[in-house]
Amino acid sequence: MASIRWFGHSGFEIIADKKVILVDPFLTGNLKAAIKASDITRADIVCVTHDHGDHLGDAIDVCKRTGATFVGVYELGNYVQAQGVTDVVAMNVGATLEVKGIKITMVQAFHSAERGSPVGFVFDVGKARIYHAGDTGLFSDMRMIGQIYRPDIACLPIGGYYTMGAREAAEAVRLLLPKIVFPMHYLTFPVLAQSADDFVNAIKEKGLGTQVVVLKPGESYNF
Repeated sequence: MASIRWFGHSGFEIIADKKVILVDPFLTGNLKAAIKASDITRADIVCVTHDHGDHLGDAIDVCKRTGATFVGVYELGNYVQAQGVTDVVAMNVGATLEVKGIKITMVQAFHSAERGSPVGFVFDVGKARIYHAGDTGLFSDMRMIGQIYRPDIACLPIGGYYTMGAREAAEAVRLLLPKIVFPMHYLTFPVLAQSADDFVNAIKEKGLGTQVVVLKPGESYNF
């Protein structure tokens, strides 16, 4: 049994093969977060899609406290290492590396960043392949991500303003064709979509077979 838990915003905890993987653990300062950073006492891998504060979040603190391996794009990895994190994998787009038994592929995202470029991740955890898109707009090569990596699960931003919104995210599902999709990057700030209803409806209108799982912050899904 494996599980994925939504912390809120773009933060997830994936537990598979006895490994704990965190993605974009933005907890401190996030009023919608399900837990506090101090509640995280175990992590094996912490992956960050880009260096904006609502994604880098508490990653450095968590890595220092738990001894987790930080995974990020090269320039961000160098920055995190300079902040005192000793175990860092600073990879780049297109690479697939095995980190503590988990295959992690770094893929492109269309957004902005100060250190390096924004990215997404595909995790092969044995039982499933999980695509976390990071902050991104819609791009046609999502079809290629779907064809090459065949994600079973996709975590896609739907909030608009800083990322794609519901209509674009539904089109991303059509390109990727995952079995399950989790909406993310909404609800947190007033400028973002405050519910996933438009996304759910857009998926229905397209007649896609993908299951939309709308979690509340703190809720988990077993797979």
